[in-house]
Amino acid sequence: MTGASIKESLISLLDKLPYDLQLRVLDFVKALIPEGVEGKSLLQFEGAIPADDLQLMARAIGDGCEKVDIREW
Repeated sequence: MTGASIKESLISLLDKLPYDLQLRVLDFVKALIPEGVEGKSLLQFEGAIPADDLQLMARAIGDGCEKVDIREW
């Protein structure tokens, strides 16, 4: 099947579905499309945060995330 015939088949089949099911198909197709950017495009930001700040951030995350407050719930 060629790309054009797949599109034509999909459109033909979609026309046979009620509106609510067409919306479900649309949601499904949207879910198949990946979001975000490729990791290599983020390399331009490498080194943008000073190493000292990264250490402070890592320490703050470690200190704050490793504690459990049993009275929280």
